[in-house]
Amino acid sequence: MQMSRDELKRAYRRMYTIRVFEERVEKEFAAGNIPGFAHVYLGQEAAGVGVCHDLTDEDYIGSTHRGHGHCIAKGCDVKGMMLEIMGKAGGLCGGKGGSMHIADLSKGMLGANAIVGGSPPIAVGAALTQKYRKTGRVAVAFSGDGASNQGTTFEALNMAVVLGVPAIFAFENNGYGEHTAASYSVGGGSIAERARSFGMPAEVVDGSDFFAVHEAMGRALARGRAGEGPYALELRCSRFLGHFVGDPQPYRTPEELAQARQNDPIPRFRRGVTEAGLLSDAEFDALQKDVEAEIDDAVSSALAAPQPDLKALTKDVYVRY
Repeated sequence: MQMSRDELKRAYRRMYTIRVFEERVEKEFAAGNIPGFAHVYLGQEAAGVGVCHDLTDEDYIGSTHRGHGHCIAKGCDVKGMMLEIMGKAGGLCGGKGGSMHIADLSKGMLGANAIVGGSPPIAVGAALTQKYRKTGRVAVAFSGDGASNQGTTFEALNMAVVLGVPAIFAFENNGYGEHTAASYSVGGGSIAERARSFGMPAEVVDGSDFFAVHEAMGRALARGRAGEGPYALELRCSRFLGHFVGDPQPYRTPEELAQARQNDPIPRFRRGVTEAGLLSDAEFDALQKDVEAEIDDAVSSALAAPQPDLKALTKDVYVRY
């Protein structure tokens, strides 16, 4: 699938934004500026951006507890995100959701989800709405290899096929469900084969290769927009850090950790594009400098921002129909 120079720049910008944003989240969490827990998306940038590249604000995604990358890939404002993650007024959810419950409905981002396997049923519901209203839009459920073992996921896969909804299941298989290796916990070894057994097309994709993910997502998206039903992608990629920021990772060898960074999706993208003569190193350098300034500004703004007003504590607790 041919991409224009502007599309290539947008894809790289979002991947690099995720990288710099998450590195700053790691730093600010260590400094005590972020409450709760933080789960960063380092190493998986090509998966999220490849899936979301051709989605619109009217398409939906459901996320995981590792949701910052999905937010950025879907086009959420990084300043509003940093405010939210630091629990400050003006955040995407008013500073009351934090890292694991960040959402932006204006961008079709239905929210990060601390429940393992929580996203697939939500995405099926969103997809059913699109089918009923004949919008031609889709709903994507991001989940990991750990969530592939959940009953909620199996039920969602089955319901998506039975109802014929435009749901796309993006399984980011980074090799670990929290601290448990997928090689041990995923029976049969292939999440794609499991999804296929429910009656939908499914592919195994190199999740560290943006272009491979983008191509596969194009097939899934075409099927969904045409009203032909669900699709599943098993995106195999590497998680650079532990399950959460501060996880010492005793369950991974130093050799494995080093190998994970050998397949870094960001220099891989840059190298491939420059070698093809599509963008220059100078253009990439300019993009990176701009992103770094944007993240610096987001962090500075969040650190200086006030806490939410106490009167906001009881707002948005209940929905009245």
